[in-house]
Amino acid sequence: MKGKVIVTGAAGFIGAHLTEQLTVAGYKVIAVVRPGSIHNSRVSRFPSDSVTVVPLEMSEIERLPDILEHRSGDEYISFYHLALHGGRNDFNIQLANTLDSIKALETADKLNCRRFICTGSQAEYGVIRDRIITEDIEPNPFSAYGAAKVAICHLTRVRAVQLGIDWVWGRIFSVIGQYEPFGRMLPDLIKKLQNGESMLLSSCEQNWDYLDAIDAAQALIALAENGKSGEIYNIANGDYHKLKYFTELVRKHFAPEAVLSYGTDPDPFVSLQPSIEKITEDTGWIPKISFIESLKNYT
Repeated sequence: MKGKVIVTGAAGFIGAHLTEQLTVAGYKVIAVVRPGSIHNSRVSRFPSDSVTVVPLEMSEIERLPDILEHRSGDEYISFYHLALHGGRNDFNIQLANTLDSIKALETADKLNCRRFICTGSQAEYGVIRDRIITEDIEPNPFSAYGAAKVAICHLTRVRAVQLGIDWVWGRIFSVIGQYEPFGRMLPDLIKKLQNGESMLLSSCEQNWDYLDAIDAAQALIALAENGKSGEIYNIANGDYHKLKYFTELVRKHFAPEAVLSYGTDPDPFVSLQPSIEKITEDTGWIPKISFIESLKNYT
């Protein structure tokens, strides 16, 4: 066994994949999940010698050392913080996410974790057009969610320095694959195509980038193992195209005879052209799963 790690949001879309990939890599995972969530079966199926499931609200994350009966000599290699509450433009929810993330970092320190890996979002960048998105671009979010992620990024980085714990930020772009929830464009489009229904899309002229959830999980592991402390990394595929390129691939895969309806440009017009040069250079990670391969998880 490589050692013990902690994952919050372990039963979520990306968290469940991260938990599984960590076990494959030989880690023992403490999987912190939302009590009573219907998604907890995603991680409870693992053997207890690989995954310990801890139902715990993020607002009570500071209780984790007592729940784990932590002793001063115990050590956890990494703390992956993925958990958050929804509400993209709900200020109070995003404020709670910000405070919970700081508590998660402080809990990691109390558990003698060597590294704190926290997930950010493409939403931090805001509207960027006709420009490659590198990590040195100044964030300019337009949603409460994006603003909260920026705040969490800066506040946890400063607090990590104060605590003397390694800190790495993974800015995640559009992730797809098994467990992707409805309410997002790709699974909703696939469902409608399978049911023979129509769906009005935007113009789909913006550039987009899709990354399989397994690749995203592998990227987070690579950052924990080889990312540089204090750095921010884009987690994306780096193979971006017009969104229409992807929607037409979806149509051809699920309903070749269907005709998609395209409307006007979205407002705001978010166009994604992410660079993954930094994470590849520092960790050696590269995405391996194609968009077509990811679609097989939606059948």
